[in-house]
Amino acid sequence: MEMISSFGWFLLFFMLIVALIAFIFYGVGSFFVRPPKVNYYQHDSNRIEEKLDRIIELLEKNNND
Repeated sequence: MEMISSFGWFLLFFMLIVALIAFIFYGVGSFFVRPPKVNYYQHDSNRIEEKLDRIIELLEKNNND
């Protein structure tokens, strides 16, 4: 019984060490990965301009009626 208990602790520590090493490699790897070059601000500004243009068109149409 004592041997099974010590083997269980060995497996637990082994899994923790493997998980720690994997976490370190994952953290270092994600640090060096470059994010995709997507200009979200340009996309948002284009959508805002389209919405403002639509509002102006509706206001002009409403004023002409």
